[in-house]
Amino acid sequence: MPKNIAVYPGTFDPITNGHTDLIERGARLFDKIVVAVACSPGKQPALPLDMRIDLTRQILAHLDNVEVIGFSCLLTELLDQQNARIILRGLRAVSDFEYELQLANMNRVQAPHVESLFLTPELENSYISSTIVREISRHGGDVSRLVHPIVAEALARHFNPSDDTATS
Repeated sequence: MPKNIAVYPGTFDPITNGHTDLIERGARLFDKIVVAVACSPGKQPALPLDMRIDLTRQILAHLDNVEVIGFSCLLTELLDQQNARIILRGLRAVSDFEYELQLANMNRVQAPHVESLFLTPELENSYISSTIVREISRHGGDVSRLVHPIVAEALARHFNPSDDTATS
C-alpha cells in the first residue's frame, strides 16, 4: 500500500522551534515526513551541511515517521526519489506567501503531479527565522527561546568558540 509521504525542504541553518513545530504537526498528517536539508551553496549557509543534518536528526529523533536527509538535486527530483507527491512548506507572514507561491508554481511546472501544502506556525513561533537566530547568536545573544537547547549550544560553540558559555 503506497504511503502518504511529504517532503519538508529547507536549509535549516539552523533548525528553529518554528521548523520543529511544523514538522511535528506534519508528522500527524502524513505517514512519513522526509526533512530534506538542502546543501544550498548559493545561500552560503553559516553552518556546514553535516552539522545541519546532525542537529536536525537530534531534534526530531522522537518522531518515528520522520527521516532527515541531505540533498543537492532539484527538489522535484528528490520527491521522485522519495516516492513523495507533497511538498510541505511553512508560511509565517504574508511576506512569505509571494515567494512560496512562485516556488509552488515552478515546482508544479516541473512536476504537475506534485502538490505544495502550506502550514502556519503556532503564534509563539510566527516571528522566528533562521536568519534572525543566526544574527543573534553570531553576536553572542540568547537564542534559547527560539531553538532547541542542543541547537543553542551548537550555535554558541560555532559563533563564539572562546565564550565561556559555549563550553559549559
